[in-house]
Amino acid sequence: MHSKFVYHQITPVQIRFNDFDFLSHVNNSVYQNYYDLARTHYIDVVFQEKMQWHSRGLVLVKVSIEFLRPILMDDTVEVYTKIYKIGNKSLGMFQKIINPSTNELKSTCDSVMVAYCGDVSKPCPVPDDWRQKIIHFEKDIQF
Repeated sequence: MHSKFVYHQITPVQIRFNDFDFLSHVNNSVYQNYYDLARTHYIDVVFQEKMQWHSRGLVLVKVSIEFLRPILMDDTVEVYTKIYKIGNKSLGMFQKIINPSTNELKSTCDSVMVAYCGDVSKPCPVPDDWRQKIIHFEKDIQF
C-alpha cells in the first residue's frame, strides 16, 4: 500500500557522530529522532505556522518502525513524509528513510497522531484549516 505513495515533503538529515553505536551504524533508537525531525518539518511546511501546543497540537499515539538496512557512517539519508489518511480526530502518517545516492530504503515508519486541544486537555476534531492545508498539499488523501 505505502509503496505507491507520492511524497511531496523530503527532509535531509544530518547524521551526527554520536548517532553511531559500537557496531559503526546508526543506533536503532536514533531513527525515531530522524522521524520526529521530519514530522516537525512537515507540519511547519504544510501548516505554514508554528504549532501552538498550549491551544492545539498533535499527539503521537502510535508508532511502528521497521528497520530494513543499517545506516552506515558514509551514508546520506533523507526522510520522506506523507499524511495519507485524515479521520475525525486523527491523522495517519507514513515516513521512510532513504539513501538518495543509492535509493536504498533504510527504514519505514507508520504512525497515528491525534489532534489535541490544550485548553481542555483532551483530543478534539482535526481543525478545518489543518484539514484543508493537508488536502491541498497531498492531493491524494484518504478519508
